[in-house]
This record gives sequence, structure tokens and C-alpha cells, in this order.
Amino acid sequence: MSEPIVVLPYDPQWAVQFKAEREMILSAFDELRAEVEHIGSTSVVGLAAKPILDLAIIVESAEDALRAITPLVRMGYTCFGEAEVAGRVYFDRRAFEPCHIHLYVRGNPEIERHFGFRDYLRAHRDAAQEYAELKYALAEKFRNDRPAYTEAKTPFIREIEARARAERAQGRL
Repeated sequence: MSEPIVVLPYDPQWAVQFKAEREMILSAFDELRAEVEHIGSTSVVGLAAKPILDLAIIVESAEDALRAITPLVRMGYTCFGEAEVAGRVYFDRRAFEPCHIHLYVRGNPEIERHFGFRDYLRAHRDAAQEYAELKYALAEKFRNDRPAYTEAKTPFIREIEARARAERAQGRL
């Protein structure tokens, strides 16, 4: 049994935590050039979320991705390799302020998937509200079953990603 799933109302502190985390990461990277973006539900103002930040780190090359691992591990992150997503290096930190990092080399299509989902929910409050209601219901139904919770959200997420792609193709997002 996994730890219980907790979905909380939006907390403006998540944006503050992101900015602080981004600064710490960029400082730890020293001369390594990287872009750090806030993704996931905590990045959408007003959206209920599990209180875990999701960050995308984008670097220019596979060599840079390898160079990023050591500083992140020193910051308390655990590296899980690709963790079932080709071209991603995944990190998790559970201590103090929990955070997930998705490290990609620029050009990986997963980057646009993350950004599209985030940007669509930011632009469409009705979709964000629908997603919040779904998450509350699923957290109640699958309180101690994280894989089932995640699987049950997937059709909604895929639909939002498709809408985001369509709007981006039309220059509306």
C-alpha cells in the first residue's frame, strides 16, 4: 500500500517554492546552461493539486543532462533514470518540500506535452476546474492506490493534451 493521495486547494506558496527551487538548481549547475520551468498542477493558479512541485529542466545536450545529475543528487534528489519515459531523466525528492524533476534535452517531444497541458489549463479555467473535480473524486476513490489514481486521470489528461496541440497548431495557445 502506498502513502495516501492528498489533493489540496491551490496554494500560492507553490509559485514561491518553485522560484526558490529554480534559483537553487541554477546556482548548483554553476556554468551548465539550463532552463527550469514549473509544470504540472501546482503551476496552474487556482488548480487543486497534490502538494508536490513538478519541474522541467531543459538542457542543450545529452552530455549536459549527464552533468546535471550530480548537482541534483547533492541537493537531495534521487535519480531514477528514464523511469519509463524515453529521453527523460527523472528525479524525486521527498524531504522538506517534495519535488519531482523531469530533465530533458531540448527538442524532446515530452517537453511540449508538459507545456501544452500546463498552458491549456492556465488558459481554460473551465477545464482546470473540471480537472480539479476529477482529482478530488479520484483521490477519494483510490486514496491508497496511486497507480489506479494515475491511470484513472489519464484519459482526461490525454484529451487536454490533444486540445492543447490543436490550439497550438492554430496559434491560439
